[in-house]
Amino acid sequence: MSKSNQRKRKPAVTREVVHPVAAAVQALGEVLSFEHPADAVLSRFFREHRALGHRDRGFVAESVYGVLRRLRWLHRLCGAGATPRRLLLAWLARGEGWPMRQFEEVTTDEERGWVERVKGLDLPEGSLAERADLPDWLCERLLATQSEDDLLRLAHSLNRPAPLDLRVNLLKRDRDAVLARLRADGIEAAPCALSPQGVRLAGKPALQRHPLFLEGAFEVQDEGSQLLGFLVQPKRGELVVDFCAGAGGKTLQLGAMMRSTGRLYAFDVAEKRLARLRERMARAGLSNVHPMLIAHETDARLKRLVGKADRVLVDAPCSGLGTLRRNPDLKWRQTPAAIDEMIARQHAILAAAARLVRPGGRLVYATCSLLAAENDAVIDAFLAGNHVFTPLSAEDILRRQAIAVDCGERLRLSPSAHDTDGFFAAVLVRDT
Repeated sequence: MSKSNQRKRKPAVTREVVHPVAAAVQALGEVLSFEHPADAVLSRFFREHRALGHRDRGFVAESVYGVLRRLRWLHRLCGAGATPRRLLLAWLARGEGWPMRQFEEVTTDEERGWVERVKGLDLPEGSLAERADLPDWLCERLLATQSEDDLLRLAHSLNRPAPLDLRVNLLKRDRDAVLARLRADGIEAAPCALSPQGVRLAGKPALQRHPLFLEGAFEVQDEGSQLLGFLVQPKRGELVVDFCAGAGGKTLQLGAMMRSTGRLYAFDVAEKRLARLRERMARAGLSNVHPMLIAHETDARLKRLVGKADRVLVDAPCSGLGTLRRNPDLKWRQTPAAIDEMIARQHAILAAAARLVRPGGRLVYATCSLLAAENDAVIDAFLAGNHVFTPLSAEDILRRQAIAVDCGERLRLSPSAHDTDGFFAAVLVRDT
């Protein structure tokens, strides 16, 4: 055999792992490289370990996300020996509160001695960033717009798992019917507190094969995200643009609110995301959505819509830091430099989308970020250079639709105040 062939051949690897703790350690080790999003790493891991049952997969995912949420605290507990295995054991001991008997079949005598010491360890208070389980740079940026107490309340809420929210597709079923069916199937469900289309579930039941999901009666969508549709407030027969559609969660909501009439353009730069949107459109029963792949925000194909759109939603690409309950790895994967690059894109995208709005039309800029630089600063700079746009009160728009949220002119949602993901939105109207 030639040396080149020897280099190409890889040793066989046993993919399956017997015990869920061992599986969690292995998955955590892959996630902690932070080369890819945690959810993508876990999805691949589960494909490669098909012997893991539903309950074991749940344990692995919840353990990994638990470590990611409290990574700074766990590093302090573990000290210099913070391997993926010790981080996980520390989380199970202190975060999950496992008694020592649960460690017997998964640890050595030496490890159990270490776990006992970790259980009794009393750490000094630490810095604000350490108490918040945030990187220093992020703590500093958040502290610029809020008090230490408010920041800690926000951080602690971000370190809790997010609930599972559904948005009812009113083209198919009303919310009461969906609630009744879910409850009849043994799924604990309640109306969301803010969104008239929202349903909040207890726990994380598997829904992809549920008859209501298969018929398009609901989609998974955070309650805060649902409120953005009510700020756009599309009407039947209008021309509406979702400028950064992604996989189309908000697009589907807007299409249903339009009762599948008019024209709803869904732009995005990623063909794979638009492909997913087409599948979801068919399930939702929408015929008014027109997905369109664009190369960038100034794509020539946008010119024919300049000055014609009744409503334009810009759900801008952002840091995603408002979704840390669901994506806790983001606080460790994001960097100040990457966010600064994102902010430049946000300015450019908003300026391009604004050109599509007709006189009297509405423009909604939104992010799932908690940073003022991605939110107020972008809107303030836009308004300073675009005097034909006037702000509208998000709170008033929602109140007229019987949605009571104390948010002021610009929508600000947070898990600490509203038990939603963190969202920002500003609503503008074009005067001339």
